[in-house]
Amino acid sequence: MTKKERFAFVISYFEQHAPNAETELMYDNPYQLLVAVILSAQCTDKRVNMTTPAIFERYPDVEALSTATFDELFPLIRSISYPNNKTKHLIGMAQMVIDDFHGDIPSTVPELIKLPGVGRKTANVITSVVHHQPNMAVDTHVFRVSARIGLTTNAKTPLQTELQLLKYIPKEKVHVAHHWLILHGRYICVARNPKCGECGLRPACKYYQQITKAQ
Repeated sequence: MTKKERFAFVISYFEQHAPNAETELMYDNPYQLLVAVILSAQCTDKRVNMTTPAIFERYPDVEALSTATFDELFPLIRSISYPNNKTKHLIGMAQMVIDDFHGDIPSTVPELIKLPGVGRKTANVITSVVHHQPNMAVDTHVFRVSARIGLTTNAKTPLQTELQLLKYIPKEKVHVAHHWLILHGRYICVARNPKCGECGLRPACKYYQQITKAQ
């Protein structure tokens, strides 16, 4: 199977079985999604979703968050990983949005990565989810699943993975393909003991081919 054929198989499979895949983070607007994604670094979506309601109740918009102090915000996110840094990032992000972007959450990757706590992955998530821009966010799930299946070859960094995926995934499908790979990695192609018996991608998966040959 060529790489082009492998991508075609994977895309066709997910279009049939997960056509409406979307983020599991709970949000109502770009501000809430940005807060949630910043908090989700090295943390589960489930934990983030347990934490954000109290934040959004006290700070319903970016203007309110920009007035928060560290001592006020920290107790609301202390159960999240790296709470000290994330508290500082959220306040700094909100202040920069107010000062530099007139209170509007930026809609492009170059603008978003200027914000504290926002790297390329987070910026790709925001622009992909909110605006359906053809940007591929690569987290640990996407990185692992892409390599295992054989969608990427010798990709050593998230950026290399991103560029290889974008080469073969049609632009109009990138925003949903991001969720396909994340959810597949979260529930089926898990880090340890992947559930190959439940996986419909076996005919196209290099990892599965390797383990069956070894048996």
